[in-house]
Amino acid sequence: MEYNAQLKNRMKRIEGQVRGLIRMMEEQKDCRDVVTQMSAVRSALDRTAALMVSTNLAYCIRNEKQAGESSEHLINEAVHLLVKSR
Repeated sequence: MEYNAQLKNRMKRIEGQVRGLIRMMEEQKDCRDVVTQMSAVRSALDRTAALMVSTNLAYCIRNEKQAGESSEHLINEAVHLLVKSR
């Protein structure tokens, strides 16, 4: 799979959020604030993983249809990946 600029930018944003988390911890910020930021990072990762899986799934299904093959196994694999990521 080719990872486009949108996915890379999302990951760079998440990387910045993680750096901010570390800085908050070093500055002894309130636990509630740190956990809130952790939740935001987790949510961003989940959304990025879902985008990646759906983009890959769409690409694979198009290729399977062109080859005249069933895409059922690809859909099952995508669902498994999403469930596994949680």
